[in-house]
Amino acid sequence: MPVLGLIKEGKVPSDNRVALTPKQCTWLMSQYPSWEIIVESSVNRCYTDQEYEKEGIKIVKDISGANILLGIKEVPKDQLILNKTYLFFSHTKKAQTYNQELFHSMMDKHISLIDYECLEHEDGQRLIGFGFFAGIVGAHNGIMAFGNRTKAFHLGRVKDVRDYMDLVHTYFGLKLPPIKIVVTGSGRVAHGILEIMNLMDVQQVEPDEFISRKYAYPVYVHLKGGDLYKHKLNNTYERNDFHAHPDNYKCIFNQYLQHTNILMNGIYWEPGIPPLFTKDDLQDEFALTTIADITDDAHGSVPCNLGDAPSNDPIYGVDIKTFQKTIPYLYNGIDIMAVGNLPNELPRDASRFFGEQLIKYVIPDLIGAGNDIITRATMLDKGKLTDKYGYLTEYAKH
Repeated sequence: MPVLGLIKEGKVPSDNRVALTPKQCTWLMSQYPSWEIIVESSVNRCYTDQEYEKEGIKIVKDISGANILLGIKEVPKDQLILNKTYLFFSHTKKAQTYNQELFHSMMDKHISLIDYECLEHEDGQRLIGFGFFAGIVGAHNGIMAFGNRTKAFHLGRVKDVRDYMDLVHTYFGLKLPPIKIVVTGSGRVAHGILEIMNLMDVQQVEPDEFISRKYAYPVYVHLKGGDLYKHKLNNTYERNDFHAHPDNYKCIFNQYLQHTNILMNGIYWEPGIPPLFTKDDLQDEFALTTIADITDDAHGSVPCNLGDAPSNDPIYGVDIKTFQKTIPYLYNGIDIMAVGNLPNELPRDASRFFGEQLIKYVIPDLIGAGNDIITRATMLDKGKLTDKYGYLTEYAKH
């Protein structure tokens, strides 16, 4: 009998999320009776072993009996099992050097890797992810940081509430000052940010009005690709051409720096795409004091993102003259919120949402004969680099 296994998260610091909730496992087993689901025992998972057992799901100490293993974050090298198929966020698609050894270990152990980040529709649109809840937590943290800096209001931590609905209740009675917020991006992260903007009663305005007008209440402008990038020669924007030839485009975001108090960054970035602004731009007059870099690419679209902050201390400062990391909330600094596992502050909600996407878009083809979606997301096949990811040939060399 084929077996699907939910692994315990081994990365430190520990992540509490899981790919499938107990009730989702029960539903899947009713739909696919020829398959079994087992769950590796974990004391950190947001759903307890007992919750899975209550649903009739078997808890095991040794997960090696599963054919396909589902996790969330990178699996430590010493916990990889020979000849298995893994699904998790490997963070190797962009040839991230910090996970190169992990990639080599998977090759050595003849592992097949299906990366969640690579599960896409034919047009490149991501199928699944935690982006919506990253946007929610990141936007909250960005507003929280601005409140801490200005002392104009106070917000607590997301991790201290029971769930998303409890978080919503914390916004009742919250009155924000007349601040200006930029939201970037068009994917799930941006949708999560916009959810918080609406819950906090921040009003949306058009780009030209955002720049030209002053407001007596908090406002935001939502900037997508075409609002941020223009072709250097003809001043147009075409999405596919932009991603194929980003060096032909310039970023026009710096016109907003003088008018923006908080930047909520949810735009996709990869090497070669121009940053939203440069370090030199910050030597001129600007209003920006707080950046929630939710997509969180160090030295990427936000050049003063100097790297991850820990979830328990998510805000740090950057001196705008030296670009050195400092404590937050200093007069001569910008406050940066950059955390790699934001959805972990709402782990049960985020896991349930993620599992629903897996069930809808991935599990049927994973359990069945497979299809182009699974094939396109397979970075390693029994330890060998697949053709689609041939650009990682140098990265894959030992």
